[in-house]
Amino acid sequence: MSELPINKVLPPADRDQGRAWSRQAARYGDLFLDPFRPGVESPLLPALADLPRPETLTVADLGCGIGPLLPDLVGKFGRVIAVDFAPGMIAKAKKRLGKEAAKVEFLARPMFELDDLAGQLDVAIAVNSIVMPDVRDIDRTLSAIRAAMKPDGVFYAVLPAMDAIHYHTMILHDQALDRGLEPEEAERHAAFHAEHHFYDFALGRFGFLGLRQKFWQPFEARHRFAKAGFREVELSQVLYPWDDSIAGFQDFTHLPKSWDWFVKARP
Repeated sequence: MSELPINKVLPPADRDQGRAWSRQAARYGDLFLDPFRPGVESPLLPALADLPRPETLTVADLGCGIGPLLPDLVGKFGRVIAVDFAPGMIAKAKKRLGKEAAKVEFLARPMFELDDLAGQLDVAIAVNSIVMPDVRDIDRTLSAIRAAMKPDGVFYAVLPAMDAIHYHTMILHDQALDRGLEPEEAERHAAFHAEHHFYDFALGRFGFLGLRQKFWQPFEARHRFAKAGFREVELSQVLYPWDDSIAGFQDFTHLPKSWDWFVKARP
């Protein structure tokens, strides 16, 4: 299936984000937590492995990014669709797959443009891609995904967790107090190392290098998925190892791990 020119389907603000994400495609893994890297405990791949007769199913990787999930889908599912609004991300995903890229239908469009897929998806997956800073876009994206799914389909999503940033802040603050810092100094220490200057905590937004993202609270995930008409909305966690991607990790290895939210929902 041919790709749509991004300028024809995206409004100006979203085109800017498409360009920003395309610019960062080459170093995406260095900038953001990778839920597919070794040591991550994720329910996603086991859930996909448990699906009966995947060769008969249509699966869509929505917001596929540079394609880390696609090698696990190609050759296993009968039809594989990959959607991303950033052409640079799709280019990297195709390069990752090599000749196998011909087995994937790549669509360069936003995730709310799914009308031509109405009622066709057995499985929809969105890994850290439902992150639009405007919640109106999130609502219409979730509604579009639901409309694209078969009645007995299943939707799996990984959502960046805002409450995990609060957790990291708490343990950084404790760490500083345990080292003898005064409360105000400890607060500054925690805010600096948890990079509070990149976050709007009230609305769950994150901005960095021109990229803008939505981070989620668990109650918000339940609310917005239900608002879009999803049922049986179940939350669990993707757990990340304590490593050099998290400031102060050396002192935290005895503590519960940080997380993103994993959602399983039915249309």
